[in-house]
Amino acid sequence: MYRPKAFDVTDLGELHRLIEGSGPAHLVSMTPTGLTASVVPLLLERGSGEHGTLVGHLARVNRHWRDVRPGIESMAIFAGPDAYISPNWYATKGETGRVVPTWNYEVIHAHGELVVHDDPVWLDALVRRLTDRHEAGLPKPWSVDDAPADYAAAQLRAIVGIELRITRLEGKRKLSQNRSRPDVEGAIAGLSNGTPSEQQIADRMSQALRRSEAAG
Repeated sequence: MYRPKAFDVTDLGELHRLIEGSGPAHLVSMTPTGLTASVVPLLLERGSGEHGTLVGHLARVNRHWRDVRPGIESMAIFAGPDAYISPNWYATKGETGRVVPTWNYEVIHAHGELVVHDDPVWLDALVRRLTDRHEAGLPKPWSVDDAPADYAAAQLRAIVGIELRITRLEGKRKLSQNRSRPDVEGAIAGLSNGTPSEQQIADRMSQALRRSEAAG
């Protein structure tokens, strides 16, 4: 990933927080027939390995897991919020006119070897963890045990587990850190009444601005 110094995220704890705050990953692997990709929710196991490990599952009929070769790196892409930045929002537009559009975003690339788990006990534990994670905020969380046991067992037979043992973790937070304070504040104001993703970027930009000022 191209990561200019101003946008580079190198702190492991921060990289982990960004992963855990993202939605499903785009899992990309090289196969004998070329690149293949799947959208899949993944859980981060922070303490497993030097950079952590990601675990999830794929449908058994999905050839992605069958076509991956040992020793060949896969990559999980976690995309955070993003937003278009109009040059009209920059103070510099009125001063010199030397401005162009851009796009602000957060993204994490996790690289590693993809390992397959075709073990019903491992899968059952994983599915329960995934369920608990994503049901936690609901008023009445659903449990795997709410489904008939024979139905749940049949669903487990229809999936395989995957584990991405992270060997390289890269993060990029592009939030106008290379612009002047008036330009950043103008972009924040322009985004603040936009879509939820635009408002998230505005909030992230405000946080980045405060961090920069605190660091001197």
